[in-house]
Amino acid sequence: MRIAIKMAFKNLIGAGLRTWLNVSVLAFCFIIIVFYNGFLNGWQEQGRLDAKNWEYGNGQLFHADFDPYDVFTIKNSHGTLSEAESENLTPVLIQQATVYPNGRMNPTIIKGIPLDQDVINLPINLLTKSDANLPVLIGERMAQSINVGKGDNILLRWRDRNGTYDATNITIAEIFDSNVTTIYNGQIWMPIEILRQMTRLTNEATMYIANEQYQPSQVDGWEFHNLTELLKDFDSAVQAERIGSMIVYSILLALGLLAVFDTQVLSIFRRQREIGTYIALGMTRQQVMKIFTIEGGMYSVFAGVVGLIIGAPLFYYTSSQGINIGRSIEGMGVHLSDIIYPIYGATLIIGTFFVLVFSATLVSFIPARKISTLNPVNALKGKVQ
Repeated sequence: MRIAIKMAFKNLIGAGLRTWLNVSVLAFCFIIIVFYNGFLNGWQEQGRLDAKNWEYGNGQLFHADFDPYDVFTIKNSHGTLSEAESENLTPVLIQQATVYPNGRMNPTIIKGIPLDQDVINLPINLLTKSDANLPVLIGERMAQSINVGKGDNILLRWRDRNGTYDATNITIAEIFDSNVTTIYNGQIWMPIEILRQMTRLTNEATMYIANEQYQPSQVDGWEFHNLTELLKDFDSAVQAERIGSMIVYSILLALGLLAVFDTQVLSIFRRQREIGTYIALGMTRQQVMKIFTIEGGMYSVFAGVVGLIIGAPLFYYTSSQGINIGRSIEGMGVHLSDIIYPIYGATLIIGTFFVLVFSATLVSFIPARKISTLNPVNALKGKVQ
């Protein structure tokens, strides 16, 4: 094996430009695969962290009748917990309503949460600085969609627990921004005590957000959802993106491997005298096949080294400075920061390297099998077989 590696190495170096062209193509594939997978890893990690910090906390306790994907369940999805049961939990009351900015009707969701909560990053405590009679908090993109600004007064209409309609003016006291669009798209936040008074739902909540000290337990009429369950849709979106990107990787890698395959086929065709000489000197056909197979595998080894040398500065810069994508997919309902910090783990880099080596070795072995059928006498004479 050691002799085969040394001979394969000398043959590749001797091939000159042909070798480095193949190495360049495979190195490009290596860099692209590592870079984009690192981007997806960074997106997933940031998205999960943002969702935890801004919306989910350490899990959520839903009223048994509440379905976050069905607005028709909101009306009757509320209840109370005892003081012991609600320990380490932050209540959130959710109700349907309608706002009338500039005379236009916009359905919305009102969410009430304690002013002193610290389980999520929602800046509800900013409402304590307002002198308005009914200050509320909305997201920046919500403000853009209904065309209102800080300090504007708009009409809000809702129904209480008895189904009676009521209306009042609210003041946009603060406007906040977040990477998690699901906490402000079509939503208005206000102190939970005020919302309870408006709807006559004293001490009731639609759901509770758990902090890190909360220990899940069975509570009648309530269902606890941990972070894995809550982030299932987001993880599925990232996984779907990974599957889609694999198609691109496969095509890109196939083009690189095709170049290696063609090179090996041509090499075996043009070096039949050399192959015949190896056999005449006492090498077995399997040993000669091994030399040509290792040559093909070495393309990928060289490509991995070149890819790391060229890609390392790129990987370091993007992981430390991030990739500014702006708001290119604003409003699509996914957790995506303006700046993504890719994560290039050792597993990703090493795994990609081994996939590259295995693939190149495999496509090199396929044409090398022809050596087992060569007639060494004819090969020495240079006759095409």
